[in-house]
Amino acid sequence: NRTVDYKVLKGKDLSTGELVKKLEQLEVNLAESERRMLEKELLVDQVTRLSKPLSEQADNCHQDRLSLAKQLRTHIIDTNHRMMAVSAELSMKQAVALSLQQEIKERMDRCQRQLEQGLPPCPELEEEWRRMLRDKKRRQKDREERAREEWNELPNGEYTTAETRPNAYVPQTDALPLPKPYGAQAPFKPSQPGANIRHIRKPKLKPLEI
Repeated sequence: NRTVDYKVLKGKDLSTGELVKKLEQLEVNLAESERRMLEKELLVDQVTRLSKPLSEQADNCHQDRLSLAKQLRTHIIDTNHRMMAVSAELSMKQAVALSLQQEIKERMDRCQRQLEQGLPPCPELEEEWRRMLRDKKRRQKDREERAREEWNELPNGEYTTAETRPNAYVPQTDALPLPKPYGAQAPFKPSQPGANIRHIRKPKLKPLEI
């Protein structure tokens, strides 16, 4: 015969009533666990339903970002090409400007040497130069003529710019109308009224009371 080893467990078996109570308690715990699990499932469904539009929106934004990145890259490349073209054009214009500045400087030096020698600045301006000289001489002549007209020669041979004033008069009672000098009683010629005359009011005469 074969012997079997076993170990005797301590304790006692529950009675039928205790087993029934234990089973009922386990059923209550199971129902509570199922209720909690159902609540969590409902919560998960609600969160999933709410997060689905956000996920779709995130996917759409990702596509938009990719499209925008492509457009921005294309725009940057086009801008770089335009900047390179403008830079090349600017370099060409700067070279032309430097060449023109050098040419202008040489022409100005040549014109300055011509002027110092009393010659026209350049052959292209010779006619204009001659016309300017003629105008200059004409203006100088006009000024001299006006100056001569403004100066009056006095009997003693002197010249003055003052207006000629009579220094003698013809008597009306003499049979022989010969001019006689005024002497110390020469008539006074008042000056022309100035601009301040407009501030002077004519006095009002008061009626005489008798």
